[in-house]
Amino acid sequence: MHRSAPRLSRILACAAVPVMLVAVGCSSDSDSDSKKNAGSPSSGTPTSAKPTEPAVEAARFDDLPDPCTSVTKKTIKDLVPGAKKENGTAGRSNDLSVRSSCSWNGLDDKGVDGSQYRWLDVGFTRFESDQSLGSGAKRATAEYTKQVTKAKASEGAEKVAAEPTAGIGEEATTITYGLSKTDEDFAYATVVARTGNVVVTLTYNGAGYAGAKTPSSTSIVKGAEKAAKEAVAAVADTADAKVTPPAKGGSEDSGKGGAKDGAKDSAKGGDSDSPKSTTKPKAKSS
Repeated sequence: MHRSAPRLSRILACAAVPVMLVAVGCSSDSDSDSKKNAGSPSSGTPTSAKPTEPAVEAARFDDLPDPCTSVTKKTIKDLVPGAKKENGTAGRSNDLSVRSSCSWNGLDDKGVDGSQYRWLDVGFTRFESDQSLGSGAKRATAEYTKQVTKAKASEGAEKVAAEPTAGIGEEATTITYGLSKTDEDFAYATVVARTGNVVVTLTYNGAGYAGAKTPSSTSIVKGAEKAAKEAVAAVADTADAKVTPPAKGGSEDSGKGGAKDGAKDSAKGGDSDSPKSTTKPKAKSS
């Protein structure tokens, strides 16, 4: 009896070994599954979506002013004395709400003192906001830079200078230079300005004929900046007019007829940048 007790203990111990191995094996599989589940998303959890791009800033202006009335008649009379068409000549455009222009030119005969020629041109370009291209203001800024570079690189230009100009739109640059053509020396000034999503490019030049002196660069710059300021203001006035309709019974803009006449004239070829040699005045003998 005393010898059988140790033998029984050994039998019971051996019998318990398979049970422990099974338990260990189950525990190991369970731990492995838990780790796999912990590293993978639950079937009920949605996958992360791509962040939505912020909407571009809305364009400030949705229309352009009539270019032929964007500069006041008084200013036209002062800057272009003897203008062939006081109401200007409208440029061609497929969409006047996106791109438009108008020009004036005239030869003021001073008799024995010669003649003074002047030419003024104003152009507007408007940009819409686009999700893929950027806001209207951003696109207009790029065009503004492009127009400044273009003016500075004018063919045949001499003594080119460019300076930032305060008080005209959100940003503006005045480019000055001299140019010789039709056997005369011309003084040029181009003002490029941006207001919101609109770019205004205004060029003013002049020359003396039949012995008259070339206008000073200072007077040409002063005239160009005055006209450019009015053109930029016209952009805002057009937007304000849409917000606040005019009172009933108000008179229509007298410049509309001029714009139509200018458009017809443009279709025929328009006026040239400088007077033709056949119209060059001769000095009267004293």
